Amino acid sequence: MMTSVVRSFDQIDDATLARYRGDLAAFIEECLVSPYDGQPYRLNDSERAFIKYAFQLDADGRLLHTLLLYSAIKKSRKTELSGLLALAVILLLGGRYAEAFICANDREQSINRCFTACCRIVEANPLLRPLARITQDKVVFEATQSQITAIASDYASIAGGHPTISVFSELWAYTSERTRRLFSELVPVPTQKISCRLVETHAGFSGEGELLYELYQRGLQLPEVDTDLHAGDGMVMHWSHRPLCHWQDEKWLGTMRRDLPPNQYLRMIENRFTSSEAAFIPMANWDACVRPELGHLPPTKHPPCFAAVDAGHKKDSTAIVLVAYDVNNVNAANKQMRLAHHVVFTPQAGAPLDFESTIETELLALSQRYQLRAIYYDPWQMVATAQRLVRRGLPMVEFPQSPANLTMATQCLFDLIQSQSILLYPDGKMRLAASRAVAVESGRGWRIDKTKQSHHIDVIVALAMAAHAASTAQPGINWDCVNDTDVDASGPQNRHQTYEEYRRARDSIKRPEWFLEAMGKKKKEDVETEKTEDELAVEAEAEANRQWRQREYFRQVLGGSTSGRVIDWSRMR
Repeated sequence: MMTSVVRSFDQIDDATLARYRGDLAAFIEECLVSPYDGQPYRLNDSERAFIKYAFQLDADGRLLHTLLLYSAIKKSRKTELSGLLALAVILLLGGRYAEAFICANDREQSINRCFTACCRIVEANPLLRPLARITQDKVVFEATQSQITAIASDYASIAGGHPTISVFSELWAYTSERTRRLFSELVPVPTQKISCRLVETHAGFSGEGELLYELYQRGLQLPEVDTDLHAGDGMVMHWSHRPLCHWQDEKWLGTMRRDLPPNQYLRMIENRFTSSEAAFIPMANWDACVRPELGHLPPTKHPPCFAAVDAGHKKDSTAIVLVAYDVNNVNAANKQMRLAHHVVFTPQAGAPLDFESTIETELLALSQRYQLRAIYYDPWQMVATAQRLVRRGLPMVEFPQSPANLTMATQCLFDLIQSQSILLYPDGKMRLAASRAVAVESGRGWRIDKTKQSHHIDVIVALAMAAHAASTAQPGINWDCVNDTDVDASGPQNRHQTYEEYRRARDSIKRPEWFLEAMGKKKKEDVETEKTEDELAVEAEAEANRQWRQREYFRQVLGGSTSGRVIDWSRMR
């Protein structure tokens, strides 16, 4: 049952309003409810102490401290607190035409985090809801013409602004000169009595995001006025390394300790600056996934395999890795993946690797032994190789090694090893590569890397890519349900059949109208290229088959009709 709170400013007399202006924590606890449970806010001791010192006024009604830094471990509701303070400052201290800017290292974050918190609080509270008008990036209080605005890291767009309060979310990710200029642009305005910058964040990386580290060092030099709280010289800093909220219990800490790499645990859960590099995986966890009785998977068409290639042309090795789901657990609640096969090619000094005699020959041989569902590769060095293999009927899938893709693959392999959801066969060289792999984290994600150029970790990168391919392929779906009027996407079924013979055989199949339309659209899109007619036909056919797979996914998983629609596979993952 919700405890009674103030529902209108008409219920607040002048004396109470003056008390709230001197004690924002009291306003938050007595007047506002949480949008998540509908209960009045109950601040913890650290939050109350921070608010008390952060919004002290001098005899002229001017803020004593204009730089406010609140840093705590992950899931300490820092973002929600900053939203509460932005609203309280605008409503109680800012007066007419007050402006709050919600800033972040990119626009999406500013809208989705702190600004979203502000909107939810306004919508959940009967005291605020009638006063506010919410748009895509603004909360406007019509009576005072005050507003809260979410802005991107474009410092030029807010030049000349008069911010009452500027909120900076996750300052550890402010690594570019552009974002640093944004922080400098929003300095407190001397012509306003109430003007400050509020930072909420956890720790960053040593050597990156120096802006946050400089503020941290400055705050440590100030007198300690309360537990984990420093204040003086125009700055208030709360920086804690301990849990502050009741939900951050030992069970949660144990889960975080198990699921996060050591450097991420130190940075996010203990709120300490760390190096961006640390061992990718504890070797004890790797060894726990090794099954001595396992070896390379014997030639089989079931279960299907997912392959990945991490190619190196001159100085680096090239690795091909296959994974499959364990046939004994493919329908279990906790599906287990297994390492099926791997091979590594190392170029000789002064002799670049011949992709045709190594990668192509090996993949064609593997396609004879296994049912390959997908072969992930980075197109940077393998475009020509992939085109030749596509013409031979192999299911090549482009997987550029971008930060976003590497983050997904790295996280996938890390989770599988940590939860022992992947089975590995014993291999000394692969174990050595795993021990040499480090996790490099940045503001754009994390990836597997190495500390020395001479270390070869390509087999671990390929393993991560193959695991990601398998984990996103929905192993419970039967992709073999092709009838005589549909078109199989897996290439020549008779391996003695040439690709030209295979194409002629497929041309004799009556294709559905939507399939022909997809092929025609693909050819029309590529008409400006210099590709041959055969290459265009292969790509058009692959695109049409991709759409067929999407339709089958929709039909089997969602149980709906696929008439007249094409599913966006990337959005359904």
